[in-house]
Amino acid sequence: MADSPYKTIVVGSDGSKSSLLAVERAAKLAAAFGSTLVIGTAYYENEDEAAKALRQDSVTILGDQKALENLEGAAEHARSFGAPDVQTATRPGTPVEALMAIVNDNNADLLIVGNRGINSLTGRLLGSVPAD
Repeated sequence: MADSPYKTIVVGSDGSKSSLLAVERAAKLAAAFGSTLVIGTAYYENEDEAAKALRQDSVTILGDQKALENLEGAAEHARSFGAPDVQTATRPGTPVEALMAIVNDNNADLLIVGNRGINSLTGRLLGSVPAD
């Protein structure tokens, strides 16, 4: 659609139920507007980095292979809701850093994230991806 407000939508997915709900909603928007949907995830390159960032209520993905496996499932999920053009992207680092890099790399018009961790005690004390 030439006059779509959202040419590119990025959605974060870590494989959690909350993130798959975000993927579903993003896919429905992409279908409605004919947008490209980029499903992105962060991963940690080694156990030391993962241990530093480990939060009780977050999914920690170690290694890009696991990240790619999670994204395959999320992409299939998005296609089942009619998203016309589904792409995936991984970046090393924290979820916030990775998603912002993916948004910038794809010149995205909209970023969608789930609510995982936002209402937990840990999320309130340490922060969460939606809050950050």
